[in-house]
Amino acid sequence: MLSRESAIQVDKLGKRFGTHWVLRGASFDVSRGEVAAIMGANGSGKSTLLRILATLLRPNAGSAQVDGFDVMHDASQVRRSVGYLAHVPGLYEDLTAHENLRFAADMLGLQSSAVETCLDRVGLSHAGEMRVRGFSAGMQRRLALARLIIRRPHILLLDEPYSNLDGDGIGLMNSVIRDVLDAGGAALLALHELAPARGILDRTLHLSAGRIATGKHDYVGSETTSMVTA
Repeated sequence: MLSRESAIQVDKLGKRFGTHWVLRGASFDVSRGEVAAIMGANGSGKSTLLRILATLLRPNAGSAQVDGFDVMHDASQVRRSVGYLAHVPGLYEDLTAHENLRFAADMLGLQSSAVETCLDRVGLSHAGEMRVRGFSAGMQRRLALARLIIRRPHILLLDEPYSNLDGDGIGLMNSVIRDVLDAGGAALLALHELAPARGILDRTLHLSAGRIATGKHDYVGSETTSMVTA
């Protein structure tokens, strides 16, 4: 049985750009074995929140822990625990798919076999020697996913993970998320629509005016019922 201790803890988190506060005292937690989604309007701070949890931004107030490590004081440990997928893939377009993953593997001290395994996992074995510049948006998304899973992360932070993916790609993404959950991990997704995550999503976190209101979604057939509390 999976432990229900918190995989992500956020307490009164605040982030300011200039004089504009994007996050204002946001607080929530995500348990191990849970998939939670952040919902909110464009510019509501969903991506900013994920970037803070991935240690790419520093908060101006409050605190956050990921996999038991503080995002400010234990950043290197957090980075070893998380798999962060940005909305923009951030690949090296002049390198091949294999070279992109080889670079990631070298940084992690992994064997070359990990590259082939991950390319196969995302359905890109046939495209390993193709330069990324010639990839479709969906293929780039798959390669970014391969770069994520080569890290073997405990916690997933996924920003619009289903963007540019077809039905098979959506199934692949959900399969990867389930693998992390089965290993005792957790996932936090920033989404603009819930449909692709149907079947794996446990809870939604509604971000509004820089604060979090939580809601639990139950899926019955094609209908969604929700309860939201401020």
